[in-house]
Amino acid sequence: MSIYKKISKNIEQITIDNPKTVGEKLIWININNPSKKEIEFLRKKYKFNLKHLQASSAKAVAQRPIVETGDSYLFMILHFPVFMNEKIIAGEIEFFVGHGYLITLHNNIKAINDFLQICKKDGNSLLSYRLESSAILLYELLEKLMLDCFSLIDKNSLTINKTEEIIFSQKQRDAASEILSLRRNIIHIRKIMQNHKNILKKLMEIESSLVPREKIKSYYYNLIEQSKRIWEFLENQKEIIEALHDTNESLLNYRLSDIMKTLTIFSVIVFPLTLLAAIFGMNTIKGMPFMDTENGFWIIIAFMLIGCLGMLLFFERKKWL
Repeated sequence: MSIYKKISKNIEQITIDNPKTVGEKLIWININNPSKKEIEFLRKKYKFNLKHLQASSAKAVAQRPIVETGDSYLFMILHFPVFMNEKIIAGEIEFFVGHGYLITLHNNIKAINDFLQICKKDGNSLLSYRLESSAILLYELLEKLMLDCFSLIDKNSLTINKTEEIIFSQKQRDAASEILSLRRNIIHIRKIMQNHKNILKKLMEIESSLVPREKIKSYYYNLIEQSKRIWEFLENQKEIIEALHDTNESLLNYRLSDIMKTLTIFSVIVFPLTLLAAIFGMNTIKGMPFMDTENGFWIIIAFMLIGCLGMLLFFERKKWL
C-alpha cells in the first residue's frame, strides 16, 4: 500500500510498503519550490553534503546536469523541457537517491506532481511497489518525465502542420513568426536533452540490495532508448523546420520579385509620358511642333498613349507580363 503524508506546505511524502517484503519500506519525499526551510528540513533529517543541499535551493540554477556520489547516497541534477508561457524552458530537478528513499526537489514541475498523484491513488500498480527499490522508483519517475517530453514533441508536430498551412495560404509574415517560435523551442529541447543519454548510462551502474544489477540495467537501457528516440524526433523536426523556413523564404522572395517587376514595368510604361511632358514643357515655343496647332494638346496626348501602348506590346512580346 501507499501512505501519503503532507509534512508541510511544500513537502509531501509517499511511503510505499509492500506486505510481501517484510521489514522493507520505500519513502519518496517530494519538495516543491525548495527554500531555506525545506533545505534545513533535509539537513536535519539526512546527512547530506552541504554543497549538494545548497545546489538544491530554488535560487541556485545549475547550467549543466550533475551526477555525484555522496556518503551512501547519489546526488543528481537533471533538466527536462517544460512548456511555460508559450515557450519551452528548462525545468531543473534535484534528486537524492539512497537505500530506501528518493528525494526530489523542483519548481512545481507538472510531470512529477502527476506521478505523485498516481502514487497516492494507485500505488499498488507501480513497479517500485513490487520491488521496493529507490532505483526502480527513480526509473519510473524518469520514464514519466521522458513521456512528457514526447507530448511536447507532439505539440511541436501540430504547430509544424499549422505553419505549413499558413505558408501555403500566402501569409508569409505569420509563418515567419511561427517558424522562429518553433526553431527556438526545438533548439531549447535539444540543448536540454543532449546530455541525458550519458547520464542514463551512468545510472545503469546503480546497485540495489533488492533488485539484481542486470535487471536495473535493463530498465535504464529502456530509458536510453527513449532518449535516442526523442533525439531522432528532434532531428527530424529540425530538418522539417529548416525546409519550411527555406520554402517561406522562397515564397517571400518570389512575392518581392513580383512586386519589383510590376513597379519596374509601371515605371518604364510611364517613361514615354514623362519624356514627352518634359520635352513639350520646355520654354522654346518657337519651332516646337504642334504648339500652334488647333488640336495640338490631343495630338501630344495621342503620342503619349501610343508610346505606352508600344511599351506594353514590347513587354507582351518578350513575355515579361
